[in-house]
Amino acid sequence: MSTPINKKTDSGIAIKTVYNASDIADNKQALENLQPGEFPYTRGVQPDMYLGKLWTMRQYAGFSTAEESNKRYHYLLSQGVMGLSVAFDLPTQIGYDSDHELAEGEVGKVGVAIDSIDDMEILFKGIDLEKVSTSMTINATGFILLAFYVAIAKKQGADLHKLTGTIQNDILKEYAARGTYIYPPKPSMRIITDIFEWCSSNVPKWNTISISGYHIREAGSTAVQEIAFTLSNGKAYVKAAIEKGMDINVFGKRLSFFFNAHNNLFEEVAKFRAARTMWASIMKELGATDPKALMLRFHTQTGGATLTAQQPLNNISRVTIQTLAAVLGGTQSLHTNGYDEALNLPTEEAARIALRTQQIVAFESGAPDTVDPLAGSYFIESLTAEVEKKAWELIAKIDAMGGSVAAIESGFMQDEIAKSAYAYQKDIESGEKIIVGVNKFTIDEAPTNIAFKIDDSIRQVQIEKINTLKQNRDNTKVVACLDAITTAAKGTDNIMPLVVEAVENKATLGEISNALRSVFGEF
Repeated sequence: MSTPINKKTDSGIAIKTVYNASDIADNKQALENLQPGEFPYTRGVQPDMYLGKLWTMRQYAGFSTAEESNKRYHYLLSQGVMGLSVAFDLPTQIGYDSDHELAEGEVGKVGVAIDSIDDMEILFKGIDLEKVSTSMTINATGFILLAFYVAIAKKQGADLHKLTGTIQNDILKEYAARGTYIYPPKPSMRIITDIFEWCSSNVPKWNTISISGYHIREAGSTAVQEIAFTLSNGKAYVKAAIEKGMDINVFGKRLSFFFNAHNNLFEEVAKFRAARTMWASIMKELGATDPKALMLRFHTQTGGATLTAQQPLNNISRVTIQTLAAVLGGTQSLHTNGYDEALNLPTEEAARIALRTQQIVAFESGAPDTVDPLAGSYFIESLTAEVEKKAWELIAKIDAMGGSVAAIESGFMQDEIAKSAYAYQKDIESGEKIIVGVNKFTIDEAPTNIAFKIDDSIRQVQIEKINTLKQNRDNTKVVACLDAITTAAKGTDNIMPLVVEAVENKATLGEISNALRSVFGEF
C-alpha cells in the first residue's frame, strides 16, 4: 500500500489525491441549478461574462511627478490599456503635502505626488475623463483625491453622471494590514459614508469604495482570511451607511471589491467563486433586493508578495498563472504586476509584458470563451464549498466580537494575519513550501541593477509648485473654505461639497487633511 501524499492549499485545506462525484453529492442539486448572472452569482455576475465584454485591463502606475506619470499613462493607453489605475506616494496617502518635514525622502517614491488640483490636472492632461475609467488606490485621503478628480472633470466640461472609476476608500483594512490611516476609526467611517451619500447624487456611476482584500493578503493572510476579513469589512461599511439612512439598493450597486491573485490556481478560483456567493447572502440578509446590489464585482491584482528578486524573469510565469486564476474566477478588472517589481518600480518593458500577459490570456488561451469554465469540476466545486465554509466560520467569530471595527480595535484581525504570515515563512525556510529560485532551483547570479529609481530632487520640484500655488491663489477664500470644513466636521453636515469647493479654490491636500485633524485627531 502506497503512503498517502499529504497535500494542502495555502489556507491549509487538505487536498485529496482524487476527487469524484461523492465529494459534491451534498451540493449536487444546487450545483445543477446554478446559473451565471443569477443569485447567488457563484458562476459570475453576468450571464455571458467575457463573451459580452472582456474584463477591464488596467495597469497600476504612478511615480515621481504628475508630469512623469502622465507620460506613462499615455504610453499604457497606446498599448491597449482600457482603464487607468493610479498609485500615490506615501505623503499623499497619509495627508501631508510634499513640503512637510515628514514627507522628506518619500516624495514620488511609491507613487505619484499629488499636492493640489494643479498636480491632478497635469496627471490627466490629454486624457478624456468621460471615456477612461480610473481606479485610485487611496484610502485616508480618498475623499480629497476624488474631489480633485471631480474638479478637473468639471474643468474638462465632463458630464459627472458619466464618470466611471473607483477610489479604494477602504480604511478598515488600513488599520488591520497596511497602516496608511490618519483619523480614528469612527470619524473615518463617517467620512466614508459622506462619500457614499454625495456620490450617489453627484457621480452615480462612480464606485465609492473598493473593499480590499489585496493588502490583507499582502500582509500575510491566507486566501480564506482574505475573503473573510474583506467581506466582514464590507458588512461594516454597509451597516454604517444603513444607519445613516441610506438605501442599500442604491449605494449597494456602487460597492466594489479588490482581491489578490496568488499562485495556487485552484484555491484562488475557488476563493473568487466563494466570495461572490457569500456577499450575495450577506447583502440579502442586510435587506438588499436589487440584483445589482447583491453582486460582488471585483478588481484583481496579481500577488506582489509572490514576486522574487531572485531570477526575476520567473515572475512572468507566476503572473501568468495568477492572471488565469483571476479570469477563471470571473474578475471584472485586472492589473498584472511587472516581473521586476521585487527590485524597483516597473520599467516600460516590464509594464508592457505584464499587459501582454493579459492580452494573451484574453485572445489566445480560450479561457474567456465560455462562462465559468471550471464549473462542475469535482475538485473546484468541493474546494469552493470548503473555502466558503471556513470563511463563514471566521466571519461568525468577528460578528460575535461586534463586527470588523471591534475585531480590529481588539487586534484580532492583525494577530490572525501575523500568525499566518509567520507560518508561511516557516514553511519556506524549512523547505516544506517551495519557492522556485529562492529555496530550490537556485543559481549563482550577479546582483540585479535597479533600473528605475526616483531621484530625491522630486521633492524640491513639488515644493516650488506649492509655493507658486499659494502665491497666486486667494488665500482668504482658502481659509474660509477650510473653516467651513472644520465646522461641518464638528456637526453632521456632509463634508464632500465643501471639500470640492476647497480644492477648486486651490486648497492643498495637506491643508484639508489638517483641517480635519484639528477636529478628529489622529489614530
